[in-house]
Amino acid sequence: MSDIRLYMEGPLEADRVLPLDTAQSHYLFGVMRRKTGDEVRVFDGTHGEWRAEVAKANKRNGLLICKNRTAPQLSPPDLWLLFAPIKKTRTAFIVEKATEMGVREIHPVLTQFTNERINCDRLRAHCVEAAEQCGATFVPKLSEPTKLSDLLKNWPPDRKLMFCDESGTALPVAKALAAETGEKWAIIIGPEGGFSPEEMVALRTLPQICSVTLGPRILRADTAAVAAIGAWQQALGDWQ
Repeated sequence: MSDIRLYMEGPLEADRVLPLDTAQSHYLFGVMRRKTGDEVRVFDGTHGEWRAEVAKANKRNGLLICKNRTAPQLSPPDLWLLFAPIKKTRTAFIVEKATEMGVREIHPVLTQFTNERINCDRLRAHCVEAAEQCGATFVPKLSEPTKLSDLLKNWPPDRKLMFCDESGTALPVAKALAAETGEKWAIIIGPEGGFSPEEMVALRTLPQICSVTLGPRILRADTAAVAAIGAWQQALGDWQ
């Protein structure tokens, strides 16, 4: 079985012809030197992973033919990541690692101290690339940036929110989550300058909040995102 994996628009089914876009065609035939008759693995985020065969090897508009399913659809836990955009490369890192570590939705939030802009199309491409490389059959949804204040006003009543609190008063993740239940969760990571006093009040008074600490050291936002997702997955997710 080929070690090349491509995300394709679904639905995937036997004998379906799959047109490749220019970037995929260049990668498959120009970079990886695949030819007609070679096999690749494909997934669409909904129907598992499939074996596909190259029907047309063209560097601009190649074609695959979907053959048979080789792996079932595996979706991650119902976990969202909320984070304030930071520098471009570090934001891309957060999105890539969140995809690899099993987050269902990624929500950039605009706080009072957020200074960075993001390119959502490019970040969605990072999600796809990360899923292709890590063997996932699911690509997380990436939403457009939303003001934190608006998001909290409309927060779903059945979704808990794990707040990474740097004040020094929160419990460690394992202790904080030990008695928690429920399948719908989110994690929020603050901006490089931290949350404003008003935002801290809004977070701490949210009924669904679960405040945690990530240890005695102040972590960078990208490090905190990875640490928080890993700790949640170990306690309540699919790493158990």
